[in-house]
Amino acid sequence: MNVSKVTNLPNFLSFLRIALTPFFLVCVFSEGWYWNLIAFVVFTLASITDYFDGKLARKNDEITTLGHFLDPLADKILVTSALIAFALNRLVVWWLIVPIIVRDIYVTAMRLRSIHKGGVMTTSRLAKWKTATQLIVVIALLFLLGFKELTMFFSGSQLEGFGDDQVFIFANIAMSLVLILTMISGLHYAFYAKYSAGRIGNKT
Repeated sequence: MNVSKVTNLPNFLSFLRIALTPFFLVCVFSEGWYWNLIAFVVFTLASITDYFDGKLARKNDEITTLGHFLDPLADKILVTSALIAFALNRLVVWWLIVPIIVRDIYVTAMRLRSIHKGGVMTTSRLAKWKTATQLIVVIALLFLLGFKELTMFFSGSQLEGFGDDQVFIFANIAMSLVLILTMISGLHYAFYAKYSAGRIGNKT
């Protein structure tokens, strides 16, 4: 294995996204009006690395098998951690989160199986839209939580129409949309993998 290819900048950014996840979780579960704002900043910075690792890999011709696996894995670790944190904090109901996690485990297993067989399962355009939607929804919810606590700290009261119930309703509607897109993406992967396997079998 070429060490320089494994330790390139795109892969480093993916590792960085994974490394930022525990710090993000510490921020989410810490008490204090400013912690959700810090969590918002950390998650946003981690999400930005998702854009640049793929862009740099294509630009500098540093696309590797490890990168193909590590990039989406880092996304799943970051997003899944945020979703579980939302559920534990009772911002989002569990039954919206569990299918998303199961789908991501299933697709990751498919990637590992592909690598074991000597192939590379590329990320579909639909999956990229799914990931982008997940990141945007999580960032939006973190911003709302941080802004809500910021106004509470400085004004001593909640803004009208911006209470816990309103945030809960918005969070679950947004997560329902994420769930739908995630399931569609998962079904697409399942069909594509089966179709590809059928074509390979016919050739042999």
